[in-house]
Amino acid sequence: MFYVNLPIGILIAVLSPVFINESDRHPGRFDLTGALTSTVGMASLVYGFIRAADDGWRDSLTLGSFGVAVVLLIAFVLNERRAPDPITPLRMFADRNRSGTYAIMMSLAAAMFGMFFFIVLFVQNVLGYSPISAGLAFLPVTVMIVVAAGLSSKLLPVLGPKPFLVAGAVFSGSGMAWLTAIDPASSYLGGVLGPMLLFGFGMGLVFVTATLTAVSGVAQHESGAASSLLNATQMVGGSLGLSILMTVFGTASRDEAARQLPSFLKEATPAQQEAFATSHELPAPWRHHVLAEGISTAFWAGVGLVALAVVIALFVIRVRKSDLEALSGAAGAAGPGAA
Repeated sequence: MFYVNLPIGILIAVLSPVFINESDRHPGRFDLTGALTSTVGMASLVYGFIRAADDGWRDSLTLGSFGVAVVLLIAFVLNERRAPDPITPLRMFADRNRSGTYAIMMSLAAAMFGMFFFIVLFVQNVLGYSPISAGLAFLPVTVMIVVAAGLSSKLLPVLGPKPFLVAGAVFSGSGMAWLTAIDPASSYLGGVLGPMLLFGFGMGLVFVTATLTAVSGVAQHESGAASSLLNATQMVGGSLGLSILMTVFGTASRDEAARQLPSFLKEATPAQQEAFATSHELPAPWRHHVLAEGISTAFWAGVGLVALAVVIALFVIRVRKSDLEALSGAAGAAGPGAA
């Protein structure tokens, strides 16, 4: 699968110098301290949540990971305040619209990465899809993202960004809430496809809108920093959100396994009980109930993340009418591909 990317990467490397002009160079020094403290700090934070899912919140390594994360992330902020060429210019967060957009993207990406991960688990382990079939099952979501992104890019100059950020978060949250009803009897068409299409449409409304809002009003020489911060918040949100949802999933799965155990011991065949004694893994259908319950509970945590994005879009984003003209020109150049 990874070999498929090699010819694509080679083609990009060959054609990039032909079609992309080199930007003006600026003097400065790379913010190595900021890069290290932010990367290691976020890695420690994510690892803390993952460790908590397996070993509990009182585990010494879990607490140590969180402690390291707090220290390094505080050091990162302090470093960025005084670094001559910070990797993350803190002044980018002074604008409420830009900061709100970053927070929205982080929250929605956290829910999106978790949704994709758990739906793959469900369709492969409960519905019995092969990896190829599971990949094809997500194609309709891609289509909805492209359709919604094209719609938002055309109407953004007329309506402004706030309606699309609010509507996108609401659609995504509705899809995530729908997915909480998932159970072992759910089918792809009856319980998975509809929520994913709703979620994908919402994300499509947000992608282009968030990109344009994040770079609106930024000086040309800082547009790269503004847009890269949006990408960074998406990646950080995805990693952090998946680790949080995995923690919720792990706790809910363990509790459901404990509830299913008496039923299993009462109804299982001797061969199933002998296999369980060796593997400590419940067989189907008990395992499917455990998996579905854990996924459903994790999706409720995803609903909370999307709800945060809705609140931010409603009460933080306040783009002025004077900003619409700049957004209009940017939207025409962005199009659906900005997603």
